[in-house]
Amino acid sequence: MIRKASAHLVLLALLVAGILVSVSIGQLGVGPQGAVGSLLDSVGWETSWIPQPEIMNASLQQIRFPRALMSILVGAGLAVAGAVMQAIFGNPLAEPGVVGVSAGAALGAAIAIATGVTVFGVWGVAVAAFAGGFLSTVLVYLVSRSQGRTEVVTLLLTGIAVNAFAGAGMALVMFLGNTASREQIVFFQLGTLNGSRWPEVVAVLVVTVPSVILCWVLARQYDLLALGERTAAHLGIRVERLRGISIVLVALLTAVGVAFAGIISFVGLVVPHLLRMILGPGHRMLIPASMLGGAVLLTWADTVARTTVTGADLPIGMLTALIGGPFFLYLIIRSRRRAGGWA
Repeated sequence: MIRKASAHLVLLALLVAGILVSVSIGQLGVGPQGAVGSLLDSVGWETSWIPQPEIMNASLQQIRFPRALMSILVGAGLAVAGAVMQAIFGNPLAEPGVVGVSAGAALGAAIAIATGVTVFGVWGVAVAAFAGGFLSTVLVYLVSRSQGRTEVVTLLLTGIAVNAFAGAGMALVMFLGNTASREQIVFFQLGTLNGSRWPEVVAVLVVTVPSVILCWVLARQYDLLALGERTAAHLGIRVERLRGISIVLVALLTAVGVAFAGIISFVGLVVPHLLRMILGPGHRMLIPASMLGGAVLLTWADTVARTTVTGADLPIGMLTALIGGPFFLYLIIRSRRRAGGWA
């Protein structure tokens, strides 16, 4: 228990440090004291630490603070979604992209960008991305159901088919679109938190926080499911109902993140799997740890994305892929060795 509590405290400390670093450095460097002063000023607490000139204070409150909070919410949501996926599939290599959420959301966003949809104003692309991700998940789930139960293998294969279809659809949209829409679609595919503002943060907050709480409430059922479907059913768990609710929660967490930040890969794979190796399989500890771990990873990754190249904003999805790709390869090699597949 002490080890698990210590891990959570370490993650919390890394998150606080990441937030301070993220909001303190950039083209307008203010330092940690200036960042704390601006935060206190934003909640009405008068202090002499407020950065000067006023444009620096405004930059923190209107640009950096919402961007930092967006990185926390998106990272936490993706990591918790990954932990839930791994729980319901019983596979440590599962992650949200498996069921086509990310690809469907990207296709919806691409169509909105190419057609210049204005039904929802500035929220048009985000709404289309959310709808695409959610509909693709519903499609995969319905196709995979047979005789009142969900066939996991069929679900995974259907997810692969949806990913392939969405990829082809995006290629067609990019081919038919103009140069400006192509560039916007490509940047969306790579993922970015640039342009995050308070209205977008509130939208992600409203979806992410209740979904994460529900995932944590279901933690005990995930632990029982790990004993096997038959055992879980004998212990009173309605497996199909649990799996259906979980897939909806995964769709919500992933689709809302993709809608406002683009495709950010491997967070849902790397974070929960790494924390499971440290904390063990218990989901009452794993889910909140994944929430903190995802927030830590994306906060620090976004800081690197903002500051590595002067005057430029690197795609954050590219950075997470650089981290997650080698880790994914390591997991495959590790699982093969344990299974005795390699000498």
